[in-house]
Amino acid sequence: MAPLANSPVDAVAIVIPVLNEAVVMPRLLRLLGILDPAPAEIIAVDGGSQDNTAALVRQSGFVRLIEHAVRGRAAAINRGVIETRSPLVCVLHADTILPDDAVAVIRATMQDPRIALAGFIPLIAGAERVRWGTTFHNWIKTWYAPLIFRPHYSSRAPSPVRRSRHVLSPFGFPCRGRLRRDTYVMEDADLCLRLFRRGRIRLVNRTVTTSDRRIAVWGGLKANLIFLYIGIRWAFGLRHQIEHHYPDIR
Repeated sequence: MAPLANSPVDAVAIVIPVLNEAVVMPRLLRLLGILDPAPAEIIAVDGGSQDNTAALVRQSGFVRLIEHAVRGRAAAINRGVIETRSPLVCVLHADTILPDDAVAVIRATMQDPRIALAGFIPLIAGAERVRWGTTFHNWIKTWYAPLIFRPHYSSRAPSPVRRSRHVLSPFGFPCRGRLRRDTYVMEDADLCLRLFRRGRIRLVNRTVTTSDRRIAVWGGLKANLIFLYIGIRWAFGLRHQIEHHYPDIR
């Protein structure tokens, strides 16, 4: 799809894959409405919600709704990216809150042509507490996981993706590329693997706040063990039905 008429080369769109997110949508929509500068487009891609997620998006008046029943968050993300017309696209999880100046941060980050992927630092929190332990583990994992699995990645890494028009942000992660349509979990890690040969991967010194809803249900120890188990299976190619170990929690 052609860029917006007369739009600057750094115009940013936000794409949000959603599925039964009625609980978090009011807060997300409220905070998206105060982003400064504002994005050129905001698109929510609904994967078949059974609650009133779609109605809330329509009522917002400033978010475009796309209904896309194809299974998987990666498929929803790709559909949203295809539908955008801005040169830069930020894909955002519905339970993740961007800083007010996120558009400016994305523009500044992606001006560097050497960067293939960059990410905000996710701060995992709920209504009553911040999950400092899991937040720290997620941060340190961005350093130790590549060191542990680099030889395995290097021998199995797919060819870099060809399309490079967009900025994707699955967890507040801006980058250039597209996702595998058959990826149901670990889509952000898959994208990292597909892009690491194209340039630098940078962790931006800014945070996004993301929901602790899985940890609240599973408990901290169980949640981190599940995250680790899924990550190891994914890294070694044991990905068949891996999503069964990572059910939706709303």
